[in-house]
Amino acid sequence: MSDNNALAISLFGEILMADQLARARLTKALPKGMELSHFSVLNHLAPAGAERSPAQLAKTFHVTRGAMTNTLHKLESAGYIHIRPDWDDARRKIVGISPAGRSARDQALQSIAPMITEVVEDLGEARVRAALPILRELRVKLDEA
Repeated sequence: MSDNNALAISLFGEILMADQLARARLTKALPKGMELSHFSVLNHLAPAGAERSPAQLAKTFHVTRGAMTNTLHKLESAGYIHIRPDWDDARRKIVGISPAGRSARDQALQSIAPMITEVVEDLGEARVRAALPILRELRVKLDEA
């Protein structure tokens, strides 16, 4: 195995393990009944006026339309989102965050903030700032693939 292959395997091994550990810690910190997928969708829709179609959300989160539909039904049942017809194309639907959804998202952020802040403090702000451009570039490269 070449040095580049070993380096790539080590990099992806660390990313996958960090992802698994971060998801587990975030899930524990979220308010009761909220799943990480729910928080992710609410957080994505949180900017003022942000609305997306279910298909756009599925593409953004790299999940099937069926998986996204399931998540959206749970969020709608909880009163966290509104799903309305697309005024330009009645065959499509548009998803937006509700005031209750914004509140749930804000509560979730308050719940996870101490854990996230602790990790950044432990690693050091300068090191985290230095890592972000590399991680962002890696994300963009993987998203293009």
